[in-house]
Amino acid sequence: MSPRKPSTKDLTKEMIINEAHKQFITKDFQQISMRSIAKELGCSHGAIYYHFKNKAEIFYAILSDYFSELNNTLNENMDGPEDHNTKLLNVFVGFMAFGLNNQSQYELMFIMRDREIDGLSQEAANLSYEEFAQSVRSLSKTELLISDIHSTFIALHGFVAHYRHYVKNYEEAKEAVDVHAKFLIKALTFRE
Repeated sequence: MSPRKPSTKDLTKEMIINEAHKQFITKDFQQISMRSIAKELGCSHGAIYYHFKNKAEIFYAILSDYFSELNNTLNENMDGPEDHNTKLLNVFVGFMAFGLNNQSQYELMFIMRDREIDGLSQEAANLSYEEFAQSVRSLSKTELLISDIHSTFIALHGFVAHYRHYVKNYEEAKEAVDVHAKFLIKALTFRE
């Protein structure tokens, strides 16, 4: 006897998000549909529409969780008894470690582009960037230009984009991450 399909009452947003997350990691946004998510959950696609109005809304819920996780990582590195330079180093390492330990998620957050979802993903990325910029600004010993902070972010992003798929996780690139983070600290400290 096959397992009973979850009814609208049994189906939760979390179940939908978890299944959609699996699919978004392995397929392009356009290859996924409400029907494909429902099929894997063993329910009707109408049951999913009870919780989400469309696929983009599910995607945004997933992205919001990813950005919250990244922001928490950055905020955790702001706390503690360390001096400002050590905290700044930890913020940079934390960003790169997050990207390398969560490569599929990072791609969805910062690399994948699709007209249907760009507005939603860009909004979440901008909010996360603002938190990053505020962290860097508050930890810097000197007053930084907006362009300094933006260039630092692009350098961190470029590092993750370059190493993704070449390493499985942060541990495999730890030495390079540390060297890059220290280089960025030095660049911010000795700028003209």
